[in-house]
Amino acid sequence: MPELMVYIGLFLVALAAATLLPAQSEAALAALLVKGDYSLPLLLLAAITGNTLGSVVNWFLGRSIERFRHRRWFPVSSHQLERAQRGYHRYGRWSLLLSWVPIIGDPLTLVAGVMREPLPVFILLVGLAKTARYLAVTAVVLGWY
Repeated sequence: MPELMVYIGLFLVALAAATLLPAQSEAALAALLVKGDYSLPLLLLAAITGNTLGSVVNWFLGRSIERFRHRRWFPVSSHQLERAQRGYHRYGRWSLLLSWVPIIGDPLTLVAGVMREPLPVFILLVGLAKTARYLAVTAVVLGWY
């Protein structure tokens, strides 16, 4: 497989992992790090960029999702959505630093869109969180701790 395809593949897995789709970007990154044949900065760039952009997809979905909240097929009840909004109001934009956390991180980025968090602030905070996560994975895999 050409080397460029490895980076594109990692980017796509990381992007999918940040949406509500099931994917394991950390495992993909770890496997590529263990193999040792690829550029560490490019692997990190692909993972961080893909995962941050996946969160931006969630933010855009959140921006437009509220207009569908009263439809029968809507996957979240009004009560659940209001509870998520109250939680976001309580902890504010700084809760986006938890966007890397499995299970709660992806819905959190969606709620940030619903709450109309400014996109530049969103990208900065989520980007920092995703960078810290992938650096931690790299440190563990490569034994930097």
